[in-house]
Amino acid sequence: MDILVTVPLKEHIREDLAQTFPTVTFHYEEAEHEWLEKSEVLVTYGNDVTESVVDRAKNLKWLMVASAGVDNFPLEKIAERKWLVTNAKGIHKIPMAESMLAHILALSKGFPQIYDNERQKVWDRRVPQIEISGQKALILGPGTIGSEVGRLLQAFGVHTIGYNRSGKPSLNMDEMIQPDQLMDTLPKVDSVISILPSTPETRYLWQLEHFEAMKESAIFLNFGRGDFVKEEVVLEALHKKLVRHVVLDVFEKEPLREDSELWTMTNCTVSPHISSLSNQYIPRSIDIFKENLKRYLDEEKEYVNEVDILRGY
Repeated sequence: MDILVTVPLKEHIREDLAQTFPTVTFHYEEAEHEWLEKSEVLVTYGNDVTESVVDRAKNLKWLMVASAGVDNFPLEKIAERKWLVTNAKGIHKIPMAESMLAHILALSKGFPQIYDNERQKVWDRRVPQIEISGQKALILGPGTIGSEVGRLLQAFGVHTIGYNRSGKPSLNMDEMIQPDQLMDTLPKVDSVISILPSTPETRYLWQLEHFEAMKESAIFLNFGRGDFVKEEVVLEALHKKLVRHVVLDVFEKEPLREDSELWTMTNCTVSPHISSLSNQYIPRSIDIFKENLKRYLDEEKEYVNEVDILRGY
């Protein structure tokens, strides 16, 4: 069996795959390579899965995405081919949760101002210091990543509130709310963290009225998808100082254009979609792939992180 891998892998990982699966031939090429037409499995980050690639992959049966999102794929075309699609959901939880917690702590302890004062050699002991212990955090999308940031926040004494459509309990959430409870909850929380995927239900879900309902002292963080809130809505909220600070790791269009006002807003932190990056990213992805490849070769029917391609997750 031939497998085309477009994800850059270090030599020791390639050797491990070859030794673990001696009956499989791995090809490390770009998606447009001729091996695409002969391969049964494609392992990719996903940014090279175009309509042309789908059309040419005549023998493909399984698409392994070494990331979580599939919203930019030609979904209907892939669904027509009835491929098995799996992803690396769950591998981002540790780096992303650490990043979110780091931003919340940094802003609460005045680190941006402390660092700026250091560069300017300013001795100023009036930098505001806020404790997060006893605060409330609303986590939009308390899944794998949300439950991990919930765990970390709880360790700091933060009361965690999870938001999903069903209201069903989620790990490391002190309480759960549903959409009809959102507006009543916003005035009570000190931080709002969005980790929601991009779906028809979540696209541009967040409006100015949501910022208006929040405390002026609250922090808003978007680490899910850039189309959760329009840039113009964020800018209006920042200009009106509806919240204390906004942290964005994702944007409507990436990279963020150079003339965007977000770069210069002192109450906004621009993070270039790096919260999920980690030195453990590839090893964790490959571990999931290896487990699924064993099941695939054994002709099992249940896989880790199987994706409903039309739902997007």
